[in-house]
Amino acid sequence: MARERLQKVIAAAGFASRRGAEDLIKAGRVSVDGRPAALGEQADPEIQRIVVDGKVVPAIPVVRAYWLLNKPAGVVSTVKDRHAERTVIQLLPADAREDRLYPVGRLDEESEGLLLFTNDGAWTDLLLHPRYGVEREYMVGLDRSVTKQQKLALRGGIEFEEGLARVDALDDATPAQVRKLMGLLEPPHPEYRWYRVVLAQGWKRQIRRMFDEVGQPVRRLVRVRVGTLKLTDVGAGASRRLTSHEVRQLAACARAETSTRVKAPKTPPAPAVHEVGRELDPTR
Repeated sequence: MARERLQKVIAAAGFASRRGAEDLIKAGRVSVDGRPAALGEQADPEIQRIVVDGKVVPAIPVVRAYWLLNKPAGVVSTVKDRHAERTVIQLLPADAREDRLYPVGRLDEESEGLLLFTNDGAWTDLLLHPRYGVEREYMVGLDRSVTKQQKLALRGGIEFEEGLARVDALDDATPAQVRKLMGLLEPPHPEYRWYRVVLAQGWKRQIRRMFDEVGQPVRRLVRVRVGTLKLTDVGAGASRRLTSHEVRQLAACARAETSTRVKAPKTPPAPAVHEVGRELDPTR
């Protein structure tokens, strides 16, 4: 449980209202870790001993919440940003904001589509940590068609400072996929050439950087899937709670990805040879 103002912790545990909790603190009837509490200080009942009139304040279990948002362009993927006109948290309904949610990963300001929110740290780790390799699927809108050579370069991988950037899949979007996508966008833009891209990596602005490298600036970038969860029937700027089945499926997807990554057997040493030669590195 995160640190909260002491009067809020006391009120959440049912000892008094927040105003009543302030009065208790002022009257010296509250202690934190054996010392008198101060009005306005923060505390965490999971790791600190908070006592009111001799009774220990218990930690209140956090109710886990899981939400999906169809993020529109021009909105920042942070909880707070004093320089931003709007943040993604402001697009969620009031009851969701009360759950102290945070985005699971990010979409850059001009990117759109599926963005998840939760207050469950373990679930977030399952979806974000590279070792789980949870796929993310995007629709990429371009001014013109990708050439054969450009596709080869993108599929083969592009070297960046972080390492070799790869796509797991790169295909022309079908007419049916484009029609479904247009129903999720505001405004729709069927004039672009649309491509389906799947990543298991998650580097910053990876798709935009990769397409820039081959001379194809991305005009529109929409995330349409994370793991088993697809963006369907949620208009631009709209949100909904995930079902318990969807939450479990996403967690299971992450664990399944991990279990299928079997280490390759070690290559046995090459037999000794008696002539001088030069080893060739295997191509990647």
